[in-house]
Amino acid sequence: MTRAISLQDVSKVYPRGTRAVDRFSLDVPPGEFVVLLGPSGCGKSTVLRMIAGLERIDEGALLLDGEPANELPPAARRMAMVFQNFALYPNMTSRDNIGFPLRIEHPGQSPAPRVEQTARTLGIEDVLDRFPAQLSGGERQRVAMGRAIVRQPTAFLMDEPLSNLDAKLRNRLRAEIAALTREMGVTTVYVTHDQAEAMSLGDRVVVMRDGVLQQVDAPRQVYHRPANVFVAAFVGTPRINLLRATVHAPLGQGMWIDLGRQQLGLPQPLSRDHQMLRIQVGRRLIVGLRSEAVRVGSVERARPGEVALGGIVEHLEFQGHECLLHLRIGAEQAVVPELEEARPEASRTRSRSRPGRKARWAALGRGGTAAVQEAPVPEPAQPPAAGDLVVRTGPEIRARPGDQVPLLVDLAQLYVFDDQGRRICPAPLSVPDLGL
Repeated sequence: MTRAISLQDVSKVYPRGTRAVDRFSLDVPPGEFVVLLGPSGCGKSTVLRMIAGLERIDEGALLLDGEPANELPPAARRMAMVFQNFALYPNMTSRDNIGFPLRIEHPGQSPAPRVEQTARTLGIEDVLDRFPAQLSGGERQRVAMGRAIVRQPTAFLMDEPLSNLDAKLRNRLRAEIAALTREMGVTTVYVTHDQAEAMSLGDRVVVMRDGVLQQVDAPRQVYHRPANVFVAAFVGTPRINLLRATVHAPLGQGMWIDLGRQQLGLPQPLSRDHQMLRIQVGRRLIVGLRSEAVRVGSVERARPGEVALGGIVEHLEFQGHECLLHLRIGAEQAVVPELEEARPEASRTRSRSRPGRKARWAALGRGGTAAVQEAPVPEPAQPPAAGDLVVRTGPEIRARPGDQVPLLVDLAQLYVFDDQGRRICPAPLSVPDLGL
């Protein structure tokens, strides 16, 4: 048996008015695997503990299978929780740890048959007679999961169960958790700050920030259609490139996005998404480009919908199957609070100029493709950032710091956010055609 979980405008307020969770609403149908994702301190574990009955709900309602459950004691909710630190009894063997909940719930029955069955499911039959101190991290986590599974709960609640494990073991257990929960068909609410876990495990991903729900959607939609700049920046590896920009559209001269020293010319006629930028002309915006939206290539190799930029290599990361190019394109990076601290004010000392220094910068393209030309680059009053654009390339690329690289930007993968962080482009699916 599995159950539906519904949270309706629930809030948790701690002393001195701190709102750990603020009017959070979520419906989890029976059998769904939902992942709560967000940075540390965003309230995701508090939501999980409210579902489990370990935290009191100060406002709003929790419904289990449609029935009010705010005052229902934890034991009556028939849920099993897996904690980050395993929470095993050190003086009990794995067999006793797994069987402990059954001995409490059914004192007169032997837990041995269900313990053995659970151990076979998890592949830990050979460690049943060992104590926690004699187990590896992965074995301890499997024992902790076995203790949850053996109860045959109506829902699994998992609070960052893999965060204390090394990367290789974490990846293997991630796949095992996905297969196990799918086979059992039990409603699962999983908390993590690791977006790779969230994207690979969840039927839906719930992104939180400061106790407030930001977006609930399938992993693909969260990645490709982020609701705001915070979601866009939090989901994706490497992180999305976020650049300050301004839209210009002189009468009769098309439209382009000014990145500072370079521009992105928007092809005419404007697409439906780019039409939404008409009302943003002259305003400060944030442009988002994922690393796969930009490729190394000259203007002659541009595909329809691609425009050219130029970049200077600052650093190259070799990843084995790919490389990440860190480039400087003369743009100002946008800072997202809670993901990074604001940069300290750079030194105002003007660096010594070097005569004849030039770099390739992209000039404005009126037909959707820009031409790359030589242009003198004045020395900046402040030292440039270590790189304002990260591009994913193949491992065969050969580039060194200081090299000038031609780039092609796919405008179909362009994100634009307003100064409040709300997504403008791609446009919401329900926005009517503006006829521009």
